[in-house]
Amino acid sequence: MLKPCGIVVALAVMGLGAAAPSALAETVMERVSRTGVLRAGTNRTAKPFSFIDDRGEAFGYSVDMLRLIRDELSQELGRPIKLQLTSIDSDGRIPAITQGKVDIICDASSFTWKRDRQVDFSLSYGVTGTRLLVRKDSNISGEPDSLIGKRVAALPGTTNEAAIRRVQPKAEVVLFDERAETYLALQNGKVDALAADGIFLEAWLDKNVFASQFEIPGYPYSREGVACMVPENNSALLNSVNYSIASFMQGVVSGEADDLAIFDRWFGEDSVVPLSQDLRGLALENMRLVLDFHEALPARAPAASVKPVAPTKPEASKPPVGWPSLLN
Repeated sequence: MLKPCGIVVALAVMGLGAAAPSALAETVMERVSRTGVLRAGTNRTAKPFSFIDDRGEAFGYSVDMLRLIRDELSQELGRPIKLQLTSIDSDGRIPAITQGKVDIICDASSFTWKRDRQVDFSLSYGVTGTRLLVRKDSNISGEPDSLIGKRVAALPGTTNEAAIRRVQPKAEVVLFDERAETYLALQNGKVDALAADGIFLEAWLDKNVFASQFEIPGYPYSREGVACMVPENNSALLNSVNYSIASFMQGVVSGEADDLAIFDRWFGEDSVVPLSQDLRGLALENMRLVLDFHEALPARAPAASVKPVAPTKPEASKPPVGWPSLLN
């Protein structure tokens, strides 16, 4: 009978030693349970999904989702969980997740197969798509041919950039680091159009004093589901995130007052982005489609050991400039 030589035994031991740290590595759920803090990344300028106002207070549809997720984690873990928000720009989202800087990102992130190779996505709780903002006196109709030779502003690493490059390779995509820079570039004539999520553009037109000079022509170049992102191989966290989102959507489509208040705060008649009846119906129908493939959830019953945080009103946080902060 052959005996294993020393080098084989040594390699086997080394292999076990190398695997040990990974096997013993703390999951995100374990770390949140131990520290009582959920580290969340979001965007400062993705209105109405996530943004800060002039006082540095964090608001947005996705920020409300983070608070619902925080509340669910508090219930599951049996202890109050604090939400620590960190500002992350669009091209820094994936590295922030994969490098362990944050536990979750909820802003205006949309699912792509490329991103899904690096992170895990939650259920989609919103729908958007790439559209254009142009001056009314431009000759850009929204048809791909009208973009030939045109300069189109976009943020790097976004589905908006990818959509323009796909629908019209002969357009010149001009990349900017900040969302505000894209609007200024369009207003100052440095670009001919701005590519962004249609909801962002609607929000800008609804509030901007120069809105009468601009329009959103044509049709969406893409249709995308907005979702949260979490690190891969953290199923306990993802399950909790999905449960929170599904419970919220079920409440919206069934007319629960608390959940409708959150939705209408951002997309109701007097909201940041008032949706037409058609768009509102489309948003609700997409929620129903997501829910149709999942078991109906029981009515929420707050655990006695954890005081629930009411999500029916804007929860003002006051982070310092640049974030991060602890949101109780």
